[in-house]
Amino acid sequence: MGAGIVHALLLAGSSVTVLERDDDAAAGARERVERAVNASVKRGVLDDAARVLASFKHTTEAGDLASAGLVVEAVPEDIALKTETLVRVEGVVADDAVIATNTSSISLDVLGAAMRDATRLVGLHFFNPVPASKLIEVVYADATDASLTERAAGWVRALGKTPVVVRNAPGFASSRLGVAVGLEAIRMVEDGVAAAADIDAAMELGYGYPMGPLKLTDVVGVDVRLGVARYLEQELGSRFAPPQLMVDMVERGDLGRKAGRGFYEWDD
Repeated sequence: MGAGIVHALLLAGSSVTVLERDDDAAAGARERVERAVNASVKRGVLDDAARVLASFKHTTEAGDLASAGLVVEAVPEDIALKTETLVRVEGVVADDAVIATNTSSISLDVLGAAMRDATRLVGLHFFNPVPASKLIEVVYADATDASLTERAAGWVRALGKTPVVVRNAPGFASSRLGVAVGLEAIRMVEDGVAAAADIDAAMELGYGYPMGPLKLTDVVGVDVRLGVARYLEQELGSRFAPPQLMVDMVERGDLGRKAGRGFYEWDD
């Protein structure tokens, strides 16, 4: 997800610095972004990968973000980790810098509670695969500065995508609906109603989904969606309780595309 966000920002002409936890992670981020940019050249989206990549840096030092006008947090869906990251970023950026979270479900009120100034926190929920996705969910909390929501929507449009503005609520709009459909599709596999490919085909051909809910779960990560489901179950009730099949898959390491196996088999 992080590499996809960087890719989209670079294609829009931004200068981007990625903060990673260590040198290995930073090198991995560099490799993923370079691969994505080079693929854009092959598809005819770009004509010069070197020119775009000249605007890309990576670091392990939070202080290197000091001049950033916008920082997008894209760490895993863990409240403690996200809060720690947001506080760390707030400690180094300028007072007028905007801090955005890419959370797909966690309350901005919770994430902003530890910040000195939560008025500059906004949700920018990107979707996988980021460069191809046409949507970014803009989420505002009670504390979010009123003008920031429209500014964020403008940034989304500058990326060539459509903003959907949503009030802060568990799962927002997209995750709440998407996870509900995904969980029911998993229950259908669990109950032997149909094969994963047939369930996905029903939604793609019958309802116009660009990607079926089970394939999408593989792309997002079965573990990621399990975490979101558990959070929504806690906040909204048992209708979001994850199926046992989903729990078992995560325990086995069948996490989807990133693991090479989920509801489908994946290769490079």
